[in-house]
Amino acid sequence: MRVIAGKAGGLPLKTPKTNLRPTTDRAREAVFSSLGERVVGAAVLDLYAGGGGYGIEALSRGAASAVFVESHREACRAIGENLAATRLENGRVREETVSAFLSRSRREPAYDLVFADPPYARGEAEAEELGGLLADEALPALLAGGGLFVLETRAGGDLPPAPSWHIERTRRYGAASIHYLVKKRD
Repeated sequence: MRVIAGKAGGLPLKTPKTNLRPTTDRAREAVFSSLGERVVGAAVLDLYAGGGGYGIEALSRGAASAVFVESHREACRAIGENLAATRLENGRVREETVSAFLSRSRREPAYDLVFADPPYARGEAEAEELGGLLADEALPALLAGGGLFVLETRAGGDLPPAPSWHIERTRRYGAASIHYLVKKRD
């Protein structure tokens, strides 16, 4: 895994020694190519951050800040090491579950881009995690006006009901599907 482009482009990223599955370079490159200038100056939230690939890529491409939410201690350590190695500033790591972060999120600022790469829904627990994320009303409340939620899931699976979200488009990259979601208008 490496940073694709920007200030830290080409630098390798550490991946935590856990059962986490990092987003492929190809998928991340495609996502950021589609986002273009939308990343510059953005406040970014990286949920289920793993090694921090999405948030670090955003910082490298000019995002103003990134918050990384990850529950695995080893992964949080890897994010910190990756931020130090890339010399990217304005990254903050939060070692907690996504549901705990969202339950306290009322004090958080609005984010322009939210990335989420939850465990792929292969079992009941993962399916519940994805369903809970899409149903949680705190998440759309964190998104700034005109913001975008980029969700990675296992390719070929259906998304659970997402009452607060409108899917703008979905793209497939190997074993992953990338969904671009915006808040539904009231």
